[in-house]
Amino acid sequence: MRATLRWAHADLRAHRGQSLFVVLASAGIIASLLLAVALFSYAANPWQRIFTQSKGAHVWLHTRVAADTDALSGLDGVAGVSGPYRTGRATLESRGARASVSLRAAGTEPPQIARPLVTAGHWLDTQTAGVVLESSVARVLWAEPGDTLTVAGSDGTARTLRVAGVAEAAEPRYRPGGEPGIGWVLPGTLDAVAPHSTGQSVGLRLDDPADIDFTVQQAVTLLGADRVAQVTKWQQARAEAGSDDRLLGQLFAVFGLGALLAAALAASGAISARIRGQLRDISILKAIGFTPGQVVRGFLVQHLAFALLGVTLGTAALALLGARIPGRIGDAAGVWQDLPGHTAVMLGVPSGAVLLIATATGLAAWRAGRVPPVPVARAALPSAAPMTGLGRRALGMRVPPALVLGWRAAFPRRTRTLITVARLALPLLMITVALVAWSTLDMFRGRPAEMGVPAALTVRAEQPGSLTGQELDRALTAPPDVAAVHPGVEVAALVPGQTGTITLRGLGTARAPYPFTVVEGRTADGLDEAVAGQGLLDLLDVRVGDWVRMTVEGRPQILHIVGRSIEPEAGGRVISTTVDTLQERDPALRPDFHLLVLRPGADPRAVSSALAERAGGALEIRETANPADRLEPARGVIAALVGVLALIGFLELLTLISTGVRDRGRDLLALKAIGLTPRQISSAIVAAAGFTALVAAALGTGLGVLSGSWLVDTQGRSSGMGAGIAHVPPAVLLVSVVAGAVLGAVAAAAVPAARTARRRLADSLSETL
Repeated sequence: MRATLRWAHADLRAHRGQSLFVVLASAGIIASLLLAVALFSYAANPWQRIFTQSKGAHVWLHTRVAADTDALSGLDGVAGVSGPYRTGRATLESRGARASVSLRAAGTEPPQIARPLVTAGHWLDTQTAGVVLESSVARVLWAEPGDTLTVAGSDGTARTLRVAGVAEAAEPRYRPGGEPGIGWVLPGTLDAVAPHSTGQSVGLRLDDPADIDFTVQQAVTLLGADRVAQVTKWQQARAEAGSDDRLLGQLFAVFGLGALLAAALAASGAISARIRGQLRDISILKAIGFTPGQVVRGFLVQHLAFALLGVTLGTAALALLGARIPGRIGDAAGVWQDLPGHTAVMLGVPSGAVLLIATATGLAAWRAGRVPPVPVARAALPSAAPMTGLGRRALGMRVPPALVLGWRAAFPRRTRTLITVARLALPLLMITVALVAWSTLDMFRGRPAEMGVPAALTVRAEQPGSLTGQELDRALTAPPDVAAVHPGVEVAALVPGQTGTITLRGLGTARAPYPFTVVEGRTADGLDEAVAGQGLLDLLDVRVGDWVRMTVEGRPQILHIVGRSIEPEAGGRVISTTVDTLQERDPALRPDFHLLVLRPGADPRAVSSALAERAGGALEIRETANPADRLEPARGVIAALVGVLALIGFLELLTLISTGVRDRGRDLLALKAIGLTPRQISSAIVAAAGFTALVAAALGTGLGVLSGSWLVDTQGRSSGMGAGIAHVPPAVLLVSVVAGAVLGAVAAAAVPAARTARRRLADSLSETL
């Protein structure tokens, strides 16, 4: 063992540059993996991030003002109290959209417990009597800082409030028709808007969330059951946000596995390349008496030390400097340190990396242990296949020798070439998959009509009978940006066997059909014809072309499914036909709402404002839900993920270049003997790296497009939305990815190639043994 350690120490001193590269590569890979995990935790569970950052309350008690809440802070297990806040109900209106809101009287400084995270504008101040809206309420009202809202208080008096800011809170999100949303105002503003308010809310943050039921029981007993109107637990808010988070979680889980595999290949490649570069030293060690076991142990000792040092550096760098990285990556690294499971990941990922490096080193060292003890004159062995006829013809056509020799050097042997190309192509494949996901999100945002959301606005008559049918039609078609108005009806229907309910919609008429996004079959253009979402087809186990029977208000309804449409809402468990078809069953049926399709480039907010002004408050106008709203956090994370994968690919590229430069070093004598100048030799080495990167980039990008489309469509099918939503990135972007990989390889290979071409002949001669 002493001889093994002495040789390992001597080898480390003789190859300091290689050792430093392995350590830095290990540190970079570990930092990349930890950053990837931080990004996934940051984006895949937005509610948990908000709860952690805001020190959210585990339970909210909504009581009467008469309840004495001061004693709640003394309960066992209560770590902190938020409030109490006096509350009052009000209805906010902006651009025709309305939302019921519970206004909380707060101070000019945000609370420490359950602190609203202001994402736009500013917190409350005494200079302006404004309101800070929870983000889901602001989204429904299309409200931004500086906008003016109309407020109808409990006494019915209309007032105006200026939006001071928009904030995120770890509480149940506002959904139209559900519980009121949340807004924060100064006490004086609450007295003006809701002068007779009798409610208050108080939040409790617990030491142990598992004790929430016992704590709630204690709190209700302390306050009095007759004074507690409602209890809201943190699990309710998390469950409501879970459906949105699940889609992001599944998407990023695939990216995480890809990043892990790419990092594993990069680490094993760097180790194997270093060991292959020391085959001559291994032969000499065996010639002086080293056993195969000693050789294996020597390499294991070296690379385990490198791995431990690299893992320690990467982990420490992320822990100390991660939060200072600009942009979304730094935010994710800073927040991740406070999220649940952070410690386990910080220990598990480095430990797994050390185990992986030990395994890769063991396999490479085992092959090194089988090297014969007598050095073989490597120059006597063919380093590559003979020059092909195509290569000879290329030289005869005066193609620069550097390009011909570079192509020949880039693909010397089939097996080794395939492995090299595959390792470099994997990060590029995952980058392309991320770009496919990005392009799909852009389609939802930029061209929603092609993704199942053709109507931008949903309009309902707030006061039935206030506008007659013709008056309503004239009011809805008055704005010049309205391209079409489609009546709609939505009812709940029992599935066959009456074991569950689905959504039955009537949209458009036979004369003016609704523009469904049909990806399979055709649109419904006749009576008793319908299109259905993927979720409904899976639920009823039917296909396009089948007839389905359902029960609506005790009456049977039989429809012929002639197409499959993209349905972003209700898990795709929607079947849609025309209003005419539903009125044939029930002649007294009248439209409940109208969907407005706008002209390209029209601003929904401007149209909503024009409709609200024309109708005089008789209409409730809402923006049609778009899946891109709940997937918006993925954008920044996808961009950061591309950066992490690019770093892993760059480390793999450096390994490839170092291996190629070392392998080409023993060909210098032959290349100089046939008349090549140092510049031509350097160009051949650079061309070899460029050709390898070109093939790997083309392969990775092509497979990435196919894999990304399949992944997005599979995710759409499993969520009920349906396949057919994947969108391939523009060709210009894909070509840019390929060009960036090639230029990066050429730039990274330029310096080591130039140094190799200027080596002395004596150094080159030593490489032949």
